[in-house]
Amino acid sequence: MDSVYELFVLTGCPYCAKVLTFMKDRGIELPVRNISEDAEARKTLEAVGGKVQCPCLFIDGKPLYESDDIIAYLDAHVA
Repeated sequence: MDSVYELFVLTGCPYCAKVLTFMKDRGIELPVRNISEDAEARKTLEAVGGKVQCPCLFIDGKPLYESDDIIAYLDAHVA
């Protein structure tokens, strides 16, 4: 079974940009929710992760923080 992914980002966040650039360079397309523009996404991120920190990759509903950790996961499992 394939995992379900959702990436939460924040406008102007350099770490979010780092992850998005990696995804673009590798041709990885995932649902992206910008908490700067989407109040529901912000509520979801805070409710599930317990904090409003971006970037955050939800993997089957579980949060993974830190841009380097997200990139390493995507490189190993998605790219």
